[in-house]
Parts: sequence; structure tokens; C-alpha cells
Amino acid sequence: MAKIKSFVPWVVLAFVVYAVVTSPDKSADLVRNVWSILSDGVTNIGNFFDNILNGG
Repeated sequence: MAKIKSFVPWVVLAFVVYAVVTSPDKSADLVRNVWSILSDGVTNIGNFFDNILNGG
């Protein structure tokens, strides 16, 4: 089991490198989309708690 745990990250890393090398434009779009989703989520959570605390 320990060998599998040390092998899986290398496989994932190899796949990421392969994906970036074969289609950098799609990889960049994916990173932008993921960043946008995370950023919007954090902003919305902040707005939610701001509204709760300020009674808005």
C-alpha cells in the first residue's frame, strides 16, 4: 500500500506535465476557470458573513 501512495502522485504529476505540454492553451483556460470559481466562492462567502454580521 505504501508503494501505491508514493506512485500515485508521480502519475498525477506526469499527467499534468503531459496535459500542459500537449495543449497549453486549454491548460491555461482550465487554470483561469478554476481560479475564477475559487475567487468567486471566497468573495461570496465573505459577502454572506458580512451580511449576517451587519444585519444587511
